[in-house]
Amino acid sequence: MKDYLYDIEGELAKELFGKFAIITNKEKRLELITSTARTINPNIRDDDIEQIIKDFDDFYPINDALKDENIEDIMINNTEDIFVYDSRVGQKKLEKKLNDREDLERFVNKLKLYATNEEANGNIMDVHLPTGSRANIVSSPLGYDITIRNFKPTALSMIDLINFKELDYQIAARLWLYVDGFNVRPANILISGMPAAGKTTLLNAMFSFFRPEARIVTLEETYELDTRTQDNCVRLETSDDMPLQALVKNSLRMRPDTIVIGEVRGPEANDMITAMNIGKIVMCTIHASSARDAINRLEHSPMNVPRDILPVIDSIIVVAQVFENGKPYRRVVQMSEISGIETQILLSDLYRFDYKTHESMPILPSVTYRDTLAKLIGVVPQDILAEEQVRASMLMAMNKQGIRDLRSINKMVKEYYDNPEAALAKLGLKNLHPIIRM
Repeated sequence: MKDYLYDIEGELAKELFGKFAIITNKEKRLELITSTARTINPNIRDDDIEQIIKDFDDFYPINDALKDENIEDIMINNTEDIFVYDSRVGQKKLEKKLNDREDLERFVNKLKLYATNEEANGNIMDVHLPTGSRANIVSSPLGYDITIRNFKPTALSMIDLINFKELDYQIAARLWLYVDGFNVRPANILISGMPAAGKTTLLNAMFSFFRPEARIVTLEETYELDTRTQDNCVRLETSDDMPLQALVKNSLRMRPDTIVIGEVRGPEANDMITAMNIGKIVMCTIHASSARDAINRLEHSPMNVPRDILPVIDSIIVVAQVFENGKPYRRVVQMSEISGIETQILLSDLYRFDYKTHESMPILPSVTYRDTLAKLIGVVPQDILAEEQVRASMLMAMNKQGIRDLRSINKMVKEYYDNPEAALAKLGLKNLHPIIRM
Protein backbone atom coordinates (compact mmCIF):
# COMPACT_ATOMS: atom_id res chain seq x y z
CA MET A 1 0.00 0.00 0.00
CA LYS A 2 1.25 3.54 -0.76
CA ASP A 3 2.94 5.20 2.21
CA TYR A 4 0.64 8.22 2.39
CA LEU A 5 -2.37 5.88 2.67
CA TYR A 6 -1.07 4.48 5.95
CA ASP A 7 -1.66 7.86 7.62
CA ILE A 8 -5.21 8.07 6.26
CA GLU A 9 -5.86 4.46 7.25
CA GLY A 10 -4.64 5.20 10.80
CA GLU A 11 -7.00 8.18 11.15
CA LEU A 12 -9.80 6.15 9.61
CA ALA A 13 -9.27 3.28 12.07
CA LYS A 14 -9.45 5.69 15.01
CA GLU A 15 -12.69 7.21 13.70
CA LEU A 16 -14.23 3.77 13.17
CA PHE A 17 -13.12 2.27 16.50
CA GLY A 18 -15.65 -0.43 17.50
CA LYS A 19 -18.04 0.49 14.67
CA PHE A 20 -17.72 -2.89 12.91
CA ALA A 21 -19.04 -4.65 16.01
CA ILE A 22 -22.26 -2.66 15.60
CA ILE A 23 -22.54 -2.52 11.81
CA THR A 24 -22.37 -6.11 10.64
CA ASN A 25 -23.81 -5.59 7.14
CA LYS A 26 -20.90 -5.57 4.69
CA GLU A 27 -22.41 -3.00 2.32
CA LYS A 28 -23.13 -0.58 5.16
CA ARG A 29 -19.59 -1.01 6.43
CA LEU A 30 -18.23 -0.12 2.97
CA GLU A 31 -20.45 2.96 2.85
CA LEU A 32 -19.23 4.01 6.30
CA ILE A 33 -15.59 3.55 5.35
CA THR A 34 -16.05 5.53 2.12
CA SER A 35 -17.92 8.45 3.72
CA THR A 36 -15.48 8.66 6.66
CA ALA A 37 -12.45 8.50 4.34
CA ARG A 38 -13.83 11.39 2.26
CA THR A 39 -14.42 13.38 5.44
CA ILE A 40 -10.76 12.90 6.38
CA ASN A 41 -9.53 13.61 2.84
CA PRO A 42 -12.11 14.96 0.36
CA ASN A 43 -9.68 14.40 -2.52
CA ILE A 44 -9.03 10.72 -1.87
CA ARG A 45 -9.38 8.57 -4.98
CA ASP A 46 -11.77 5.62 -5.27
CA ASP A 47 -8.97 3.13 -5.91
CA ASP A 48 -7.20 4.35 -2.74
CA ILE A 49 -10.35 3.72 -0.71
CA GLU A 50 -10.59 0.25 -2.23
CA GLN A 51 -6.97 -0.38 -1.21
CA ILE A 52 -7.71 0.65 2.38
CA ILE A 53 -10.81 -1.57 2.49
CA LYS A 54 -8.75 -4.48 1.22
CA ASP A 55 -6.09 -3.82 3.86
CA PHE A 56 -8.69 -3.71 6.65
CA ASP A 57 -9.57 -7.30 5.77
CA ASP A 58 -5.93 -8.41 5.75
CA PHE A 59 -4.64 -9.82 9.04
CA TYR A 60 -1.14 -10.71 7.88
CA PRO A 61 0.84 -12.53 9.27
CA ILE A 62 -1.90 -14.74 10.77
CA ASN A 63 -4.31 -15.09 7.82
CA ASP A 64 -3.47 -18.77 7.30
CA ALA A 65 -3.68 -19.54 11.03
CA LEU A 66 -7.13 -17.95 11.26
CA LYS A 67 -8.37 -20.24 8.47
CA ASP A 68 -6.83 -23.41 9.95
CA GLU A 69 -9.46 -25.34 11.94
CA ASN A 70 -6.70 -27.16 13.84
CA ILE A 71 -5.33 -23.90 15.26
CA GLU A 72 -7.09 -23.23 18.56
CA ASP A 73 -5.13 -20.23 19.85
CA ILE A 74 -2.87 -17.61 18.30
CA MET A 75 -0.46 -15.75 20.61
CA ILE A 76 1.22 -12.59 19.32
CA ASN A 77 3.97 -11.45 21.70
CA ASN A 78 4.23 -7.87 20.41
CA THR A 79 6.88 -7.84 17.66
CA GLU A 80 8.94 -10.73 19.02
CA ASP A 81 7.26 -14.00 18.06
CA ILE A 82 3.92 -15.55 17.13
CA PHE A 83 2.95 -18.89 18.65
CA VAL A 84 -0.09 -21.05 17.90
CA TYR A 85 -1.66 -23.99 19.67
CA ASP A 86 -2.29 -26.72 17.09
CA SER A 87 -4.69 -29.46 18.27
CA ARG A 88 -2.60 -32.04 16.37
CA VAL A 89 0.82 -31.29 17.83
CA GLY A 90 0.43 -28.76 20.63
CA GLN A 91 2.18 -25.39 20.77
CA LYS A 92 4.51 -24.24 17.99
CA LYS A 93 6.13 -21.04 16.73
CA LEU A 94 5.27 -19.52 13.36
CA GLU A 95 7.98 -18.41 10.99
CA LYS A 96 6.16 -15.16 10.21
CA LYS A 97 5.90 -12.23 12.62
CA LEU A 98 5.16 -8.51 12.72
CA ASN A 99 8.26 -6.58 11.66
CA ASP A 100 8.18 -3.52 13.88
CA ARG A 101 6.07 -1.37 16.21
CA GLU A 102 4.45 0.43 13.26
CA ASP A 103 3.26 -2.88 11.78
CA LEU A 104 1.99 -3.91 15.21
CA GLU A 105 0.13 -0.60 15.65
CA ARG A 106 -1.56 -0.95 12.25
CA PHE A 107 -2.46 -4.56 13.00
CA VAL A 108 -4.07 -3.60 16.33
CA ASN A 109 -5.93 -0.68 14.76
CA LYS A 110 -7.58 -3.13 12.37
CA LEU A 111 -8.56 -5.37 15.29
CA LYS A 112 -10.00 -2.38 17.16
CA LEU A 113 -12.54 -1.88 14.40
CA TYR A 114 -14.32 -4.94 15.87
CA ALA A 115 -13.87 -4.08 19.56
CA THR A 116 -16.84 -5.06 21.74
CA ASN A 117 -15.66 -3.67 25.06
CA GLU A 118 -12.83 -1.71 26.60
CA GLU A 119 -11.73 -1.42 30.21
CA ALA A 120 -11.78 1.98 31.86
CA ASN A 121 -8.02 2.46 31.49
CA GLY A 122 -8.17 1.71 27.78
CA ASN A 123 -5.36 -0.83 27.97
CA ILE A 124 -7.42 -4.01 27.74
CA MET A 125 -10.05 -4.84 25.16
CA ASP A 126 -11.88 -7.76 23.59
CA VAL A 127 -12.57 -8.10 19.89
CA HIS A 128 -14.78 -10.45 17.86
CA LEU A 129 -13.24 -10.90 14.42
CA PRO A 130 -15.32 -11.45 11.26
CA THR A 131 -14.40 -15.14 11.44
CA GLY A 132 -16.05 -15.39 14.86
CA SER A 133 -12.70 -15.70 16.62
CA ARG A 134 -12.15 -13.75 19.82
CA ALA A 135 -9.09 -11.57 20.39
CA ASN A 136 -7.89 -10.18 23.70
CA ILE A 137 -5.55 -7.18 23.38
CA VAL A 138 -3.40 -5.92 26.23
CA SER A 139 -1.28 -2.79 25.89
CA SER A 140 2.21 -3.11 27.35
CA PRO A 141 5.43 -1.03 27.39
CA LEU A 142 6.67 -3.22 24.52
CA GLY A 143 3.59 -2.63 22.39
CA TYR A 144 0.67 -5.05 22.46
CA ASP A 145 0.25 -8.66 23.50
CA ILE A 146 -2.59 -10.33 21.63
CA THR A 147 -4.23 -13.68 22.28
CA ILE A 148 -6.78 -14.96 19.78
CA ARG A 149 -9.11 -17.87 20.50
CA ASN A 150 -9.68 -19.27 17.03
CA PHE A 151 -13.23 -20.59 16.81
CA LYS A 152 -14.20 -23.17 14.25
CA PRO A 153 -16.60 -21.90 11.55
CA THR A 154 -18.92 -24.77 12.50
CA ALA A 155 -19.17 -25.65 16.18
CA LEU A 156 -18.42 -29.25 17.08
CA SER A 157 -21.51 -31.38 17.68
CA MET A 158 -22.09 -34.17 20.18
CA ILE A 159 -21.48 -36.75 17.46
CA ASP A 160 -18.27 -34.99 16.45
CA LEU A 161 -17.12 -35.40 20.05
CA ILE A 162 -18.13 -39.08 19.99
CA ASN A 163 -16.12 -39.59 16.79
CA PHE A 164 -13.15 -37.82 18.37
CA LYS A 165 -13.57 -40.25 21.30
CA GLU A 166 -14.04 -37.44 23.80
CA LEU A 167 -17.03 -39.42 25.08
CA ASP A 168 -19.11 -42.43 24.06
CA TYR A 169 -22.74 -42.91 23.04
CA GLN A 170 -23.80 -43.82 26.56
CA ILE A 171 -22.39 -40.67 28.12
CA ALA A 172 -23.90 -38.59 25.30
CA ALA A 173 -27.32 -40.19 25.91
CA ARG A 174 -26.99 -39.39 29.61
CA LEU A 175 -26.26 -35.76 28.72
CA TRP A 176 -29.34 -35.74 26.47
CA LEU A 177 -31.39 -36.95 29.41
CA TYR A 178 -29.89 -34.26 31.65
CA VAL A 179 -30.61 -31.44 29.20
CA ASP A 180 -34.13 -32.63 28.37
CA GLY A 181 -35.38 -34.01 31.69
CA PHE A 182 -38.49 -35.20 29.80
CA ASN A 183 -39.60 -31.56 29.75
CA VAL A 184 -40.31 -31.86 33.46
CA ARG A 185 -37.05 -31.57 35.36
CA PRO A 186 -33.80 -31.00 33.41
CA ALA A 187 -30.60 -31.30 35.41
CA ASN A 188 -28.48 -28.52 36.87
CA ILE A 189 -25.07 -29.18 35.32
CA LEU A 190 -21.52 -28.02 35.96
CA ILE A 191 -18.92 -28.74 33.29
CA SER A 192 -15.53 -28.68 34.96
CA GLY A 193 -11.99 -28.68 33.63
CA MET A 194 -8.77 -26.75 33.38
CA PRO A 195 -8.15 -24.04 30.72
CA ALA A 196 -8.40 -25.30 27.11
CA ALA A 197 -9.85 -28.65 28.26
CA GLY A 198 -12.93 -28.30 26.04
CA LYS A 199 -15.54 -27.13 28.58
CA THR A 200 -17.24 -24.61 26.30
CA THR A 201 -17.09 -27.02 23.35
CA LEU A 202 -18.98 -29.68 25.32
CA LEU A 203 -21.46 -27.13 26.68
CA ASN A 204 -22.11 -25.90 23.16
CA ALA A 205 -22.64 -29.43 21.82
CA MET A 206 -25.37 -29.95 24.41
CA PHE A 207 -27.47 -27.24 22.73
CA SER A 208 -28.59 -29.95 20.27
CA PHE A 209 -30.75 -31.45 23.00
CA PHE A 210 -32.86 -28.42 23.93
CA ARG A 211 -36.56 -28.54 23.14
CA PRO A 212 -37.72 -26.14 20.42
CA GLU A 213 -40.00 -24.19 22.76
CA ALA A 214 -37.34 -23.72 25.44
CA ARG A 215 -36.33 -20.15 26.29
CA ILE A 216 -32.58 -20.06 26.83
CA VAL A 217 -30.66 -17.16 28.38
CA THR A 218 -26.88 -17.27 27.89
CA LEU A 219 -24.52 -15.15 29.98
CA GLU A 220 -20.89 -14.82 28.84
CA GLU A 221 -17.92 -12.53 29.34
CA THR A 222 -17.37 -12.67 25.58
CA TYR A 223 -19.63 -14.43 23.11
CA GLU A 224 -18.45 -17.98 22.43
CA LEU A 225 -21.55 -20.19 22.36
CA ASP A 226 -23.27 -21.04 19.08
CA THR A 227 -26.97 -20.61 19.88
CA ARG A 228 -28.42 -20.90 16.37
CA THR A 229 -30.32 -24.08 17.20
CA GLN A 230 -32.66 -22.10 19.46
CA ASP A 231 -35.17 -19.54 18.24
CA ASN A 232 -36.08 -18.23 21.70
CA CYS A 233 -32.59 -17.46 22.94
CA VAL A 234 -31.27 -14.31 24.63
CA ARG A 235 -27.50 -13.73 24.49
CA LEU A 236 -26.01 -11.38 27.06
CA GLU A 237 -22.42 -10.29 27.46
CA THR A 238 -20.82 -8.73 30.53
CA SER A 239 -19.37 -5.22 30.59
CA ASP A 240 -18.07 -2.76 33.17
CA ASP A 241 -21.67 -1.65 33.77
CA MET A 242 -23.11 -5.18 33.74
CA PRO A 243 -20.91 -7.66 35.63
CA LEU A 244 -21.81 -11.33 35.54
CA GLN A 245 -23.39 -11.24 38.99
CA ALA A 246 -25.86 -8.56 37.86
CA LEU A 247 -26.68 -10.52 34.70
CA VAL A 248 -27.35 -13.71 36.68
CA LYS A 249 -29.73 -11.84 38.96
CA ASN A 250 -31.46 -10.12 36.05
CA SER A 251 -31.82 -13.38 34.09
CA LEU A 252 -34.35 -14.56 36.68
CA ARG A 253 -36.70 -11.80 35.46
CA MET A 254 -36.47 -12.99 31.85
CA ARG A 255 -38.62 -16.12 32.23
CA PRO A 256 -35.81 -18.55 31.31
CA ASP A 257 -36.31 -22.28 31.00
CA THR A 258 -32.54 -22.69 31.20
CA ILE A 259 -29.80 -20.24 32.14
CA VAL A 260 -26.45 -21.01 30.51
CA ILE A 261 -23.43 -19.33 32.12
CA GLY A 262 -20.23 -19.35 30.09
CA GLU A 263 -18.05 -19.57 33.19
CA VAL A 264 -18.68 -19.07 36.91
CA ARG A 265 -15.70 -17.92 38.93
CA GLY A 266 -16.75 -15.36 41.54
CA PRO A 267 -19.60 -14.11 43.76
CA GLU A 268 -22.11 -14.78 40.96
CA ALA A 269 -21.88 -18.45 42.03
CA ASN A 270 -24.19 -17.70 44.96
CA ASP A 271 -26.78 -16.18 42.64
CA MET A 272 -26.42 -19.18 40.31
CA ILE A 273 -27.10 -21.63 43.16
CA THR A 274 -30.00 -19.45 44.34
CA ALA A 275 -31.49 -19.66 40.84
CA MET A 276 -31.24 -23.47 41.00
CA ASN A 277 -32.75 -23.42 44.48
CA ILE A 278 -35.88 -21.60 43.32
CA GLY A 279 -36.42 -24.03 40.46
CA LYS A 280 -34.50 -22.50 37.55
CA ILE A 281 -32.31 -24.83 35.51
CA VAL A 282 -28.68 -23.76 35.12
CA MET A 283 -25.81 -25.08 33.02
CA CYS A 284 -22.34 -23.59 33.37
CA THR A 285 -18.60 -24.22 33.24
CA ILE A 286 -16.12 -23.89 36.09
CA HIS A 287 -12.33 -24.16 36.29
CA ALA A 288 -11.58 -27.28 38.34
CA SER A 289 -9.72 -30.53 37.72
CA SER A 290 -12.25 -32.90 39.32
CA ALA A 291 -15.79 -33.01 40.67
CA ARG A 292 -14.44 -32.71 44.24
CA ASP A 293 -12.25 -29.78 43.20
CA ALA A 294 -15.30 -28.05 41.70
CA ILE A 295 -17.19 -28.46 44.97
CA ASN A 296 -14.23 -27.09 46.94
CA ARG A 297 -14.01 -24.07 44.64
CA LEU A 298 -17.70 -23.34 45.11
CA GLU A 299 -17.40 -23.54 48.90
CA HIS A 300 -14.40 -21.23 49.23
CA SER A 301 -13.50 -17.65 48.35
CA PRO A 302 -14.36 -15.87 46.13
CA MET A 303 -17.52 -17.95 45.56
CA ASN A 304 -18.38 -18.82 49.18
CA VAL A 305 -21.49 -20.90 48.45
CA PRO A 306 -22.95 -22.45 51.65
CA ARG A 307 -22.41 -26.21 51.63
CA ASP A 308 -25.96 -27.08 52.61
CA ILE A 309 -27.42 -25.73 49.34
CA LEU A 310 -24.90 -27.31 46.95
CA PRO A 311 -26.96 -30.52 46.50
CA VAL A 312 -29.23 -28.56 44.10
CA ILE A 313 -26.48 -29.30 41.56
CA ASP A 314 -27.37 -32.58 39.90
CA SER A 315 -24.30 -33.46 37.88
CA ILE A 316 -20.66 -32.49 37.42
CA ILE A 317 -18.94 -33.48 34.18
CA VAL A 318 -15.15 -33.16 34.09
CA VAL A 319 -13.22 -32.77 30.84
CA ALA A 320 -9.44 -32.83 30.54
CA GLN A 321 -6.66 -32.86 28.03
CA VAL A 322 -4.89 -36.22 28.05
CA PHE A 323 -1.93 -37.47 26.05
CA GLU A 324 -2.01 -40.64 24.01
CA ASN A 325 1.19 -41.60 22.17
CA GLY A 326 2.52 -38.14 22.86
CA LYS A 327 -0.42 -36.31 21.26
CA PRO A 328 -3.01 -34.20 23.13
CA TYR A 329 -6.66 -35.27 23.15
CA ARG A 330 -9.72 -34.07 25.04
CA ARG A 331 -11.71 -36.58 27.04
CA VAL A 332 -14.59 -36.68 29.51
CA VAL A 333 -12.67 -38.04 32.48
CA GLN A 334 -15.39 -38.01 35.13
CA MET A 335 -19.16 -37.80 35.41
CA SER A 336 -20.57 -37.54 38.92
CA GLU A 337 -23.89 -36.85 40.57
CA ILE A 338 -24.34 -35.20 43.94
CA SER A 339 -26.10 -37.79 46.10
CA GLY A 340 -26.44 -35.96 49.41
CA ILE A 341 -24.55 -34.30 52.21
CA GLU A 342 -23.04 -35.53 55.47
CA THR A 343 -19.80 -34.05 56.78
CA GLN A 344 -19.08 -33.23 53.15
CA ILE A 345 -20.89 -33.29 49.80
CA LEU A 346 -21.40 -36.90 48.69
CA LEU A 347 -20.43 -37.65 45.09
CA SER A 348 -21.45 -40.74 43.12
CA ASP A 349 -19.23 -41.40 40.10
CA LEU A 350 -21.10 -42.64 37.05
CA TYR A 351 -18.05 -42.76 34.75
CA ARG A 352 -14.30 -42.37 35.11
CA PHE A 353 -11.62 -42.27 32.45
CA ASP A 354 -9.19 -45.20 32.54
CA TYR A 355 -5.77 -43.84 31.63
CA LYS A 356 -4.51 -47.35 30.79
CA THR A 357 -7.23 -48.31 28.31
CA HIS A 358 -8.00 -44.69 27.33
CA GLU A 359 -11.72 -45.33 27.70
CA SER A 360 -14.45 -44.00 29.97
CA MET A 361 -15.42 -46.83 32.29
CA PRO A 362 -18.88 -47.05 33.89
CA ILE A 363 -18.64 -47.04 37.69
CA LEU A 364 -22.22 -46.86 38.99
CA PRO A 365 -25.61 -46.35 37.33
CA SER A 366 -27.32 -43.03 37.90
CA VAL A 367 -29.37 -43.22 41.07
CA THR A 368 -30.04 -39.76 42.52
CA TYR A 369 -31.14 -37.90 39.40
CA ARG A 370 -32.76 -41.02 37.93
CA ASP A 371 -34.92 -41.51 41.03
CA THR A 372 -35.83 -37.82 41.20
CA LEU A 373 -36.97 -37.91 37.58
CA ALA A 374 -38.85 -41.20 37.97
CA LYS A 375 -40.77 -39.87 40.95
CA LEU A 376 -41.72 -36.64 39.19
CA ILE A 377 -43.10 -38.30 36.05
CA GLY A 378 -44.55 -41.38 37.74
CA VAL A 379 -42.48 -44.21 36.27
CA VAL A 380 -40.15 -46.82 37.72
CA PRO A 381 -36.42 -45.94 37.73
CA GLN A 382 -35.68 -48.72 35.24
CA ASP A 383 -37.77 -46.88 32.65
CA ILE A 384 -35.43 -43.89 32.86
CA LEU A 385 -32.42 -46.07 32.08
CA ALA A 386 -34.30 -47.87 29.30
CA GLU A 387 -35.12 -44.53 27.65
CA GLU A 388 -31.46 -43.60 27.92
CA GLN A 389 -30.62 -46.72 25.90
CA VAL A 390 -33.14 -45.72 23.22
CA ARG A 391 -31.46 -42.34 22.88
CA ALA A 392 -27.99 -43.89 22.74
CA SER A 393 -29.23 -46.03 19.83
CA MET A 394 -30.61 -42.92 18.13
CA LEU A 395 -27.26 -41.15 18.36
CA MET A 396 -25.54 -44.19 16.91
CA ALA A 397 -28.02 -44.34 14.04
CA MET A 398 -27.63 -40.59 13.34
CA ASN A 399 -23.89 -41.06 13.08
CA LYS A 400 -24.28 -43.95 10.63
CA GLN A 401 -26.66 -41.90 8.48
CA GLY A 402 -24.36 -38.87 8.41
CA ILE A 403 -26.54 -36.72 10.67
CA ARG A 404 -23.58 -35.20 12.48
CA ASP A 405 -23.63 -31.41 12.56
CA LEU A 406 -25.12 -29.43 15.43
CA ARG A 407 -28.25 -28.26 13.63
CA SER A 408 -29.03 -31.57 11.91
CA ILE A 409 -28.81 -33.40 15.23
CA ASN A 410 -31.03 -30.76 16.81
CA LYS A 411 -33.58 -31.17 14.02
CA MET A 412 -33.75 -34.95 14.55
CA VAL A 413 -33.97 -34.50 18.32
CA LYS A 414 -36.89 -32.12 17.88
CA GLU A 415 -38.59 -34.59 15.56
CA TYR A 416 -38.26 -37.18 18.31
CA TYR A 417 -39.89 -34.83 20.80
CA ASP A 418 -42.79 -34.20 18.40
CA ASN A 419 -43.32 -37.74 17.06
CA PRO A 420 -40.99 -40.34 18.60
CA GLU A 421 -42.19 -43.33 16.53
CA ALA A 422 -41.74 -41.44 13.25
CA ALA A 423 -38.26 -40.27 14.25
CA LEU A 424 -37.19 -43.78 15.23
CA ALA A 425 -38.53 -45.17 11.96
CA LYS A 426 -36.69 -42.46 10.02
CA LEU A 427 -33.47 -43.63 11.66
CA GLY A 428 -34.21 -47.26 10.80
CA LEU A 429 -34.99 -48.14 14.42
CA LYS A 430 -38.50 -49.52 13.87
CA ASN A 431 -37.97 -52.20 16.52
CA LEU A 432 -37.35 -49.57 19.19
CA HIS A 433 -40.10 -47.68 20.99
CA PRO A 434 -39.97 -44.64 23.25
CA ILE A 435 -40.16 -45.78 26.88
CA ILE A 436 -41.37 -42.44 28.21
CA ARG A 437 -43.48 -39.88 26.35
CA MET A 438 -43.50 -36.31 27.55
